[in-house]
Amino acid sequence: MARVKRYLVAATLVSTLAFGSAQAATCQNPAGFGAFLQQMRQEAAAAGVSQRAINESLNGVTIDNDVLRADHSQGVFHQSFEQFSGRMISPYRLNKGRQLLKRYAPVFARIQRQYGVPGPIIVALWGLETSYGAFMGKYPTIRSIATLAFDCRRSPFFQKELIDAMRIVQRGYLRPSQMHGAWAGELGQTQFMPSSYLKFAVNYGGGGNLITSVPDVLASTGNYLHSYGWQAGQPWDPGTANFAVIQQWNKADVYSRTIALFADKLAGK
Repeated sequence: MARVKRYLVAATLVSTLAFGSAQAATCQNPAGFGAFLQQMRQEAAAAGVSQRAINESLNGVTIDNDVLRADHSQGVFHQSFEQFSGRMISPYRLNKGRQLLKRYAPVFARIQRQYGVPGPIIVALWGLETSYGAFMGKYPTIRSIATLAFDCRRSPFFQKELIDAMRIVQRGYLRPSQMHGAWAGELGQTQFMPSSYLKFAVNYGGGGNLITSVPDVLASTGNYLHSYGWQAGQPWDPGTANFAVIQQWNKADVYSRTIALFADKLAGK
């Protein structure tokens, strides 16, 4: 479901993310994908990315036609809230979520003190996005983003994300070989785009690794919600200020309401 969230967000951002339009790499460059990557190398260097990180990220990268097919074949979402929530809030996810709330109780307590976000909301997001890290995606992140940056449908958005992916490599958070996720470039156990990774990843003992460090994943998700104005101790159901924050995670009403309902069930409401 990560792609549902990200593309609804991307669709609203693409018109405002003017990515240096006078110097932006040419999408669908007539000279080919290799020439496009060379332009991206120049833009990344101009943005302060080191040559080491650029080479490590882009050497050997090829276009991924499976990603293009996935992007171009997206359909309209037709499921009702009842259908979607009934499918996504499965007995397995509920039981597993309750177990994880207990297992990481000290971490959730620390997150709530620091960010004001309660465990059930974070666990609901974690469960819905990747089934608690079980299904994070297998697409090489940099290859996926480079492919979408080359395509002209959302090129400004993904060119920016490609440079941010290289910044992740430069800062030592992850190596390119560790960066695998959904076809649209989301990575980690709660599916952050590279720009969100850079903005919101925090170190709760794992160095800010949102793929393997559960405490980092949970705290970073709390930081994300806090940064959008989460109000500690307040309800999160539709019509509340905190529900509006949930909608910053996913603007689709069906998905946002499912997050809130899932969290309600985890909280025993």
